[in-house]
Amino acid sequence: MIYFQKPENALKRANEFSDVGKTQAALDALHAVINSRKHRAWTKIHEPIMMKYLELCVELKKSFVAKEGLFQYRNICQHVNVKSLEDVIHYYIKLAEQKTEAAKEESQAIVDIDDLEHIQTPENLLLCAVSNEDTQDRNDRVILAPRVKFLWESYRHCLELLRNNCHYERLYHEIAAGAFKFCCKYNRKFEFRLLCDNLRNHFGIINKYKNQQTSVNLNNIDSQSMHLETRLAQLDAAVQMELYQEAFKANEDIYALLNLSKKTPNPKLMANYYQKQALVFWMNRNYLFHAAALFRLFYISKEQKKNITADEIVKLASKVVLATLAIPLAPNRTNIDQLVEIDDSVIDKNNRILSNLLGLSNPPTRALLIKDLVRFGIIHHAPPELKDLFQWLEIEFDPLKLCNRIQQCIDFLIAREDYPELCQYIPLIKEITIVRLVKEISQVYEAIKISRLLELAPFVDSFQLEYLVLKIACRNDLQVRIDHKMQCFRFGAELNVSQREEIIDGPHLQSMISECVRNLLVHYSSALNKAFNVIQPDNIKLKNKDLAKEISKAYMLASSKDHIRLLNRQQIIEERKEMLENQSYLKETEEKKLLEEKLQKFREAEKERLQKEAGERAKQRLLQEESEMKKKIVMEKIEQLKKTGIGSKIFEEMAVEELEKLDPDELLNKHFAQIEREKKDMQTKLKNQERKVDHYERAKRREEISLLLQEYNQTKLKDVEFWDQHEKERINSINEERALAVQERERLMRLRDDKESFLEHLKKTRAFEHQEKYEEFNKKCRKKKRKD
Repeated sequence: MIYFQKPENALKRANEFSDVGKTQAALDALHAVINSRKHRAWTKIHEPIMMKYLELCVELKKSFVAKEGLFQYRNICQHVNVKSLEDVIHYYIKLAEQKTEAAKEESQAIVDIDDLEHIQTPENLLLCAVSNEDTQDRNDRVILAPRVKFLWESYRHCLELLRNNCHYERLYHEIAAGAFKFCCKYNRKFEFRLLCDNLRNHFGIINKYKNQQTSVNLNNIDSQSMHLETRLAQLDAAVQMELYQEAFKANEDIYALLNLSKKTPNPKLMANYYQKQALVFWMNRNYLFHAAALFRLFYISKEQKKNITADEIVKLASKVVLATLAIPLAPNRTNIDQLVEIDDSVIDKNNRILSNLLGLSNPPTRALLIKDLVRFGIIHHAPPELKDLFQWLEIEFDPLKLCNRIQQCIDFLIAREDYPELCQYIPLIKEITIVRLVKEISQVYEAIKISRLLELAPFVDSFQLEYLVLKIACRNDLQVRIDHKMQCFRFGAELNVSQREEIIDGPHLQSMISECVRNLLVHYSSALNKAFNVIQPDNIKLKNKDLAKEISKAYMLASSKDHIRLLNRQQIIEERKEMLENQSYLKETEEKKLLEEKLQKFREAEKERLQKEAGERAKQRLLQEESEMKKKIVMEKIEQLKKTGIGSKIFEEMAVEELEKLDPDELLNKHFAQIEREKKDMQTKLKNQERKVDHYERAKRREEISLLLQEYNQTKLKDVEFWDQHEKERINSINEERALAVQERERLMRLRDDKESFLEHLKKTRAFEHQEKYEEFNKKCRKKKRKD
């Protein structure tokens, strides 16, 4: 190992090595100083040494050597000069980013092409066909990929270096934010997942080793806010890269941090959180919680945002109304399903977890959200067309005009270019409309033709209609059958069949006829049973006593056998397990034997094949050596001519077999002829090109004059109109805000007298209570003094 008496000598020697191009030697010299035990005390010269060391590591793309040096430098300076390590890390990351940008520009640089007639060479076409990559992809893999890998490792090593250290906590979160930007810029999805896992592990380490001297204190408000901002940046990056599983994990981390924090989070951050939550739920097709997240976003925006405009409120309210109406109707569970652990109950558990992420005490339902639309007045902030949509879907009963009315609302959504994000709810609104239509039709008709139903629902075809009807029937939402022979839908079921009680949801006129008759028969049966119990109560008691005696007698006879059978059950299970294990072991041994026999046969056949191929290769090698010696003599002369530019062009058009047959004198004659031909071609090309450029530039400038004048006049008029329009809008908005402020002041002034009277009454009652307690305290003191 190289040894230096003074650190500055190592820096000087490294600069000398770098000047002559010996980068590795310069790096070794600095590495020896950084790892030397003699130079562990921090001095001012350590910082330039470290920067030079990292510069060489970046140039040589040695990330692990840089990591070793950074960890060593942290041990040197973290108790003496915290700022020095921050500057070094900033310099290191900045240098790695600059090198990566330079590599990206180099890979995207335009290659000069000599022959414009043949941009794609045969070699490039063959490479594209074999590797399915174009020239840019190959350049990225060769030039850009090593630099991107080095930059990623730099971010990862710096985060590993700074984790769980209160001195570098802010720098840690800055590096994490830079790593998120890196993943988004270069679309590194795999590295983004690793980064999220690393941050999650670092957070676990903070909780595990929180009693160390330099550990981060999560009870500190600044630490909590920095972690929260980092997780929100992670959420933004995950949404931008369309990694919605990572986005959901980020939501869970944010929820854990919010529970940990004692301070009320920033409303702006929470609005961003709920907005991203809604997007994640939408991409996961969880439309119920998508609407619930938009509810939270509307509430926090309206209550906490000071300068929110009426247009923003209308936009948010429109989105909340459409998201709520677009929630699919929940399937009705039968009585037996509620007692059995099925998928629906598992979904309920997951819903409770998702409710906690939104800060809801109970899981939301479509019915509750519909009620909240009215209860909180959100529906009143929506446009009139969406109010009508809510009225027609949830309140009014008019199946014959339902779809036509809904189509008007859909046309309104399509026409609103200022709210393009509302169009995403149109398919779901159509599906809900069809479900409502079929349910309302079932309350009026016993059967309806498919063609008639298609006339009532013009925006679906027959296949979609049958699919939706089957979906409703499978979820026990409606008793319906498809009669393909008569081409109609038949509503209702047999009188002796009932899977559930009828639940009224949405606009309701009356129950189906089959449901009415069934309910009537159930009432008759229950009334007859009650009458029979009243008329002959003694006979029923005697029958129940006799039945109880028979049941107890049967139990006593079979109890001993059942007890023995239950005791022997465990032994039977163990014997069966042992038998199955023996069978599986025998089967495995037989399979192993067969596999070994196949492998042995394969090895023998492979050995014979290799021996034959070796003999054939030896013969071919001898023949090839003889032919190569003959070709070598001719090709040496050809290579001398190929080194010239003109000679290379001559031989490009000739095959290798033709070159081998050519005479050297004939090659020289072709060479001179090609030189003369190229001179003439170049002169003619230059003259033609000069003439074309001259005419083209002259014509272009003549045509440009009138167009420039026209564009100037149009721009001038547009600027005047734009200024007038925005000035009017500004004046109107100021007047509206003042009118609202005056109304609010008048409303609050009416409460002043009530407030004063309330405070006066409160002070009197508190003073009276205080006097009573004070007197009681004095009495106790006197008693105590007398006893003493």
